[in-house]
Amino acid sequence: MRRIDLASAGFLLLEKRETPMHVGGVNLFTLPEGADEQEFLTSVRTLLRESTEFRKPFGEYVVSGKSGLFWETDEHIDMDYHVRHSALPSPGRYRELFALASRLHTTLLDRTRPLWELHIIEGLQNRQFAVYNKVHHAAIDGVGAMHITQAMCSEEPDESPSYAPYSRQAYEVYKQARFGNRPEAGNPSKRDMRNVLEALKQQYDSSINLATAMRRFGLAFVGRSGNLAVPWHNVPKTSINTRVSGARRFVAQTFAFDRVKNVCKAMDATVNDIVLAMCAGALRRYLLSRDELPLHSLKAMAPVSLREEGDVDSSNAIGFITADMATNVYDPEKRLRTIQESMRAGKDLLRELSPAEGALFMQLTQLPALLTSILGLGSKFPAFSTVVSNVPGPRKPLYWQGARLDGMYPASIVFDGFAMNITLVSYHDQLDFGIVACRRSMPQIQRIIDHLEDALAELENVAGISGAGRRASDKRRGSRAPAKAPAGATGKAKTKAKTKTRAPGKSKTASPSKAKAKAKSTSAAKTKTRSKTKTQAKTPAKAKAKTKAKTQTKAKTKAKRPVRKAAVKPKLASS
Repeated sequence: MRRIDLASAGFLLLEKRETPMHVGGVNLFTLPEGADEQEFLTSVRTLLRESTEFRKPFGEYVVSGKSGLFWETDEHIDMDYHVRHSALPSPGRYRELFALASRLHTTLLDRTRPLWELHIIEGLQNRQFAVYNKVHHAAIDGVGAMHITQAMCSEEPDESPSYAPYSRQAYEVYKQARFGNRPEAGNPSKRDMRNVLEALKQQYDSSINLATAMRRFGLAFVGRSGNLAVPWHNVPKTSINTRVSGARRFVAQTFAFDRVKNVCKAMDATVNDIVLAMCAGALRRYLLSRDELPLHSLKAMAPVSLREEGDVDSSNAIGFITADMATNVYDPEKRLRTIQESMRAGKDLLRELSPAEGALFMQLTQLPALLTSILGLGSKFPAFSTVVSNVPGPRKPLYWQGARLDGMYPASIVFDGFAMNITLVSYHDQLDFGIVACRRSMPQIQRIIDHLEDALAELENVAGISGAGRRASDKRRGSRAPAKAPAGATGKAKTKAKTKTRAPGKSKTASPSKAKAKAKSTSAAKTKTRSKTKTQAKTPAKAKAKTKAKTQTKAKTKAKRPVRKAAVKPKLASS
């Protein structure tokens, strides 16, 4: 048996029916050219089910001991249970795919088995198929999941690895290719002895560093830590900060990486800064639409990796920074600068700590959140408003058994106290967003992907980036049907056609009675016009002043009225 570390055990302790603690996502693939769908999917299913040796902890299940939780090897793994094959109902759009992913993400993993599942999903349009996977957060974090994806795939479309992504062989091959051989342990040398002395000195320094960090963390609650934002401090209550049910809703969206990078260059910001600003703008719009934008700004947990270079073994090596989302700020540029300042302060705090110190600091500062969740007080005393996690992914296009990887859409967890989680992965030339929410608390979560687009367009306008064609490369992965033709254009066309069409057999000349009535009306109108002209001539100054005032009023009304830009119809991947 292997002891489960405190950070990983926390996810097991927090889990209940309403709050499943698994992460995962949907990977989209396009079948290799000329491949038969049924034959290809059958072959990959067989490959996945033939695995016998697994990387830790994918061949282990959880057991409870007197001194904590442990991983125990499963000698009889049922691969038919862990690897499943599903088909979407017609017409096989992304709407049906994400409805299925929402249901799969709702159910708990069986703790009497290794804590993972993998679902091959067929029935998509355009020769695509999907793989939905879920793994307990006690077994893996976001960076670890990226290592597994890269171990599963290849940069060459012609390569076809003969091992499954969770196998021991995949782990060893990937580790060797990425980090090379590690020296084997031998007898301690003089250098090793010096390293022991350095470690003892570092232990003393760690105590000082941790004490300093905890002091700065505590002073933030009384406003004496500059721009450092911390959990629980001025966290407002909204519909996001409620108790959650077990039902989930999953939506996703792809944005072109170039759009975000162009804004980064123009506004002197990092990709993470712009992503947080996009999420802040989207959340502000969402709350305004529900008439519940709070006075205080929303605070987001922004996870950061504490992994050392070459570490592919740790289940969880993550910390977090509290980001002030500045949702109470109207100006988008000022909102971005506020986010930058809070993130910079959080990074400065963690930069002074080693990875080991950072892990211990995170455990100490997250302990109150663990206690409030276990006691059922998370919704009454929310530590954060939501989670925004940016996971760096592969920068080159990948293939699995020759099938091109088109998108990676992460699905994470929600807790009592924050009913929505936004996670994104940077892959090749795109940013893939996956949004998970409690279906009961946030039934209209699909609107967030539209608000993200509006927020990015707003930042592009502030940066002075032209909007012509900027959305052409974006691929919508939401659950909506393709947009219809503008109703206004259709209505005008019909009206015009109706005006030109006349009933057969009728003359264009009006009847004598109608002509007489029209002449009488015209005469009366001319008399009224002459009378009005005569009156205006008598009082030219008054009429001139009245006309000037009316013109000024119209100008003011036009100035207040927001300028509407021509809507650019996004390219729908599901059309």
